[in-house]
Amino acid sequence: MHRAWRQARQWLTPWGGPVSLSHDQLLEKMALAMPGFAPAELQPIEKGGSSRRFFRVRSNGGTAILVHDLGEKEENRHYAAAVAFLQSHGVPVPGVITQRPEDGLLWLQDLGEQDLWSFRNESWELRRALYRSALRGAATLHLIAPESPSEMGLQLQRGFDAQLYRWEQGYFVEHCLGGLFSIPKDRCEALLEDPSMLRLARVLADRPRHLVHRDFQSQNILIRDGDAWFIDFQGMRPGLPEYDLASLLCDPYVEITHSERETLLNDYRAFRQESGSPVGEDFLRVFWQCAAQRLMQALGAYGNLSIHCGKPSFRAHVAPALVRLREVLDRLHPDDRLDGVADVVANLKE
Repeated sequence: MHRAWRQARQWLTPWGGPVSLSHDQLLEKMALAMPGFAPAELQPIEKGGSSRRFFRVRSNGGTAILVHDLGEKEENRHYAAAVAFLQSHGVPVPGVITQRPEDGLLWLQDLGEQDLWSFRNESWELRRALYRSALRGAATLHLIAPESPSEMGLQLQRGFDAQLYRWEQGYFVEHCLGGLFSIPKDRCEALLEDPSMLRLARVLADRPRHLVHRDFQSQNILIRDGDAWFIDFQGMRPGLPEYDLASLLCDPYVEITHSERETLLNDYRAFRQESGSPVGEDFLRVFWQCAAQRLMQALGAYGNLSIHCGKPSFRAHVAPALVRLREVLDRLHPDDRLDGVADVVANLKE
């Protein structure tokens, strides 16, 4: 068994009831966990919609990322074990330095402050190289046998099935359509029960599943020395590679042209071909189905985070996400059309 994985097995033990720690308490815990590090500065990092707290810790000996988990999501408890698992399979993720599970504290390798999103206005030549690095890493992840984590004792999140796809659709209807745009409840319920929505969930759930990141977007991909590194993969689970690709290439945070998206999809195809596991003939059709599903989920998240979680900044992403969703709905195969969704979102303005 891989050495890093053996060391990580202890991290699977559930720790109970971590509480919020003050700045001074965090420094005290660090002194116990990393006695030679001598932290001089603890700088908060604002991290999207996460329920965890992040800090960049600076000292004369270098820097590290401190993650403070308050126990709101069970999946966060398995982050360190997931790191060891992914590293053992060649997936680019920051390493774990140490942790204090009883306090919900984890120290990670600091790969810097630049994420893929920060390159959004650079030349296509540079952006393509960075996206190719991310897609190569994604292909590596997607080719890990989906049963491998459980065989090694790693507890994954529930795989994508029809019920989970339906939950995402309901999340969109409740928090985006109903919450942000006050669409009447009866219309929301009718849309959710539309045969095309039921069919989308069923068709995606019936496809063979691979290991996926689950939130594979530009702010969850760090860039260091031209290479892509993945973070926030604690939601990793069996699903469809096309869902990850749609998360990245139809990302509401970044403007990607249709021709650029086609090029990057072909790059991913080439990586899979090189690996001896080519994508199927219906790859593009499934990609657009996953893109519709993913964008509905994202819009639901923006509504929930802005209305119920005290993070109103996420409303700024609603308008570009609606633009992406309309584009995706137009590109669906005729047999996959979501006309009910298209009718509802056609004239929504944020």
